[in-house]
Amino acid sequence: MKGSLRVGRVFGVPLRMHWSVPLLAVLFAYGLGRQTLPAWAPGQPDAVYTVASAVGALLLMGSVLLHEAAHAAAARWKRISVDDVTLWALGGVTRMDSPTTAVAAFVVAVSGPLASLVVGGAALGAGIGLHGLTGWPVPAAVLVWLGWMNLLLGVFNLLPAAPLDGGRVVQAALWWRTGDRDRAERAAGRSGQVMGVLLMVLGWVSVLRGMTGGLWLLVIGLFITVVAGAERQRAVLRTALRAVRMADAMSTPVVTGADWLTVRAFIDEAAAGHGHSAVPLVDFEGRPSGVVETARLAAVPEARRDELRVRDVATPLSRCALAAPDDLLSESLDKLRPGAGGRFLVVDEGRLVGIVTAKDIARLMRRHTLRGPGSR
Repeated sequence: MKGSLRVGRVFGVPLRMHWSVPLLAVLFAYGLGRQTLPAWAPGQPDAVYTVASAVGALLLMGSVLLHEAAHAAAARWKRISVDDVTLWALGGVTRMDSPTTAVAAFVVAVSGPLASLVVGGAALGAGIGLHGLTGWPVPAAVLVWLGWMNLLLGVFNLLPAAPLDGGRVVQAALWWRTGDRDRAERAAGRSGQVMGVLLMVLGWVSVLRGMTGGLWLLVIGLFITVVAGAERQRAVLRTALRAVRMADAMSTPVVTGADWLTVRAFIDEAAAGHGHSAVPLVDFEGRPSGVVETARLAAVPEARRDELRVRDVATPLSRCALAAPDDLLSESLDKLRPGAGGRFLVVDEGRLVGIVTAKDIARLMRRHTLRGPGSR
């Protein structure tokens, strides 16, 4: 996710934090210290409320991290590769490969909400017990608040709407029942779009009634609607491209350039004279080494074009999406990661044999639409 920094690891998985997380923590701390704690534990000094609200906000961020860590741990238990965990304003995102079975998808989906519900119940019980045993109102209030927030997080995520965890649970159940993963994903996407619209309507009505919390519902509803629509479209795309192999979709021949050339020489010899937005690179042995976008070449200052090699401004092969000629296009799409430029380099025995771009996929989709759903 853009705007995030790597801050550590959790269960061996890289942990990233978006710039919106500190802002969210401040907002929660402000609401807790200015409204909740004075109402639940009145008569305390402002300094006590300030410290307690900061601790409560940090504990809540830790709870969100635990929610995502549960997803990552369940995925690794089911032998699903996990790329990273990112915390951001609307919770967290765990990037991983797609589950290969409905059971694995269910386990991964339900693990996060279960973790939140367990933490919520434990914090709520601890807060009530602490108040009964010691009579300390502020720590008990913080724990009770933390418990209710986690219970709300767990229940909300179980709503049957993708991309929420409840939508993933519905998708896994439909996948197990029908045996058709794409059909299940389309259904979960539709439910997500409906739920997103309902949340936006509820948020708008709340705003009209003077409730500022409705703004959060508007934002969350919009996010759910957009992501659910994208996931539904991806499922439609996979269905249309089922049984299509990379060799059938790739463009050949491929215009390539030498990665050892200077930027100026590369522009003159390889990048000029064609309309491609990106050019694959090869090394001295003719093996692919990355992809350079013409926009990045144009952004190199004139004074540095003779000193920089084109590989210095290119996307390295490790960040490119690679596929073999016999790989299924529909399965390869699941492995496409941000930063790959929406294109695949088709490699056979270490040699670049073709490239599949978004235009190639759109061409196949148009052909599928013209021929009908049953065509190939």
